[in-house]
Amino acid sequence: MFGRIKSDYVEDVDDRELLASAIRGMLGGLDPHSSYLDPDEYRDLRVGTTGEFGGLGIEVGIEDGFVKVIAPIDDTPAQRAGMQAGDLIVRIDGKPVKGLSLSEAVALMRGKPGSKIELTVVREGESSPIQVDIVRDIIKVASVKSRTLEPGYGYLRVSNFQARTTEDLLEAVAELKADNADGLKGVVLDLRNNPGGVLNAAVGVSDAFLDEGLIVYTMGRDEDAKLEFKAGPDDVLDGAPLAVLVNGGSASASEIVAGALQDQGRAVIMGEKTFGKGSVQTIVPIDDRTALKLTTARYYTPSGRSIQALGIEPDIGLVRGKIAVEEEPDVAPLKEADLMRHLDDPENGEADAADENEDTALIAEDYQLAEALNVLKGLNLFRGAAAKSD
Repeated sequence: MFGRIKSDYVEDVDDRELLASAIRGMLGGLDPHSSYLDPDEYRDLRVGTTGEFGGLGIEVGIEDGFVKVIAPIDDTPAQRAGMQAGDLIVRIDGKPVKGLSLSEAVALMRGKPGSKIELTVVREGESSPIQVDIVRDIIKVASVKSRTLEPGYGYLRVSNFQARTTEDLLEAVAELKADNADGLKGVVLDLRNNPGGVLNAAVGVSDAFLDEGLIVYTMGRDEDAKLEFKAGPDDVLDGAPLAVLVNGGSASASEIVAGALQDQGRAVIMGEKTFGKGSVQTIVPIDDRTALKLTTARYYTPSGRSIQALGIEPDIGLVRGKIAVEEEPDVAPLKEADLMRHLDDPENGEADAADENEDTALIAEDYQLAEALNVLKGLNLFRGAAAKSD
């Protein structure tokens, strides 16, 4: 076949180009995640694990011949333009993507920072395709963000898993502890739209909240693909309740973390069913400039559940939605506290509506996060009641 193409094809074809196409064809018929990495793709892969790379800021795969968005990355052009997990990209700058390989489609989406690209997207719930205009940029991803939701309750957002994610998460927990002098009563770990990343980072994040037990194991045909990862001592939250938020954009390393914490009974998993990418890709260098990305094993949770094509089912299902907050009326209704010479609460003094306003604001901003916070509060009440009964 090689000789026939070289002798009879209408144009002369470079040997290296022909061999690269043959390798792409072999790998493309295996699964959506095995691929040939040309020099640009190999460089991007290595740079991407450090948290800085060029592009739109979306994790993508192939589904039914179209490019499917697994998840937009936080604070990137794609997220700001409104791209969503589950979007199917059918055209790139007007060019159909049907029949293109993933690497070819990604190459079309690459370009100089500042240049524009138009994506035609099919989205669930939309009656017709929509156009999304994005300006390319250098993507710098801070994989961990944190804040205090209210006194005693922290929020950790992991947007993807990079080489430094575990260290960044430990630093973020230390900052939360410093901001809450009376201690942390609970933490929300947000893994929504986290497309995954480095396996060791997923193991490290899981280990941070566990003090023993299996985190994940892999099974493949080769003995080298059979690995087990276990937690060491010391839970950074000292047993404080943990709620993990996931959705359909939570994939791979995110599912490892959610599965481990769920199986070990360490966290309540909340949100929507995860993506279901439970396969291990090994990078096999061909030379200094090119490599193969080959699926070599499957991930399994501590209880032996396969993640592949199944995903992680949350303990508490939460649909994506928004709570509409009614506008304040022009004339607020009278309450006892508004009456002149009203009696104050002898123990607490004047009533403070700040907490109520904060709760309402959080529900309007992020319904799922507000529900996770409520679950943490409920777990603390239960623990307090159990301690009193003992």
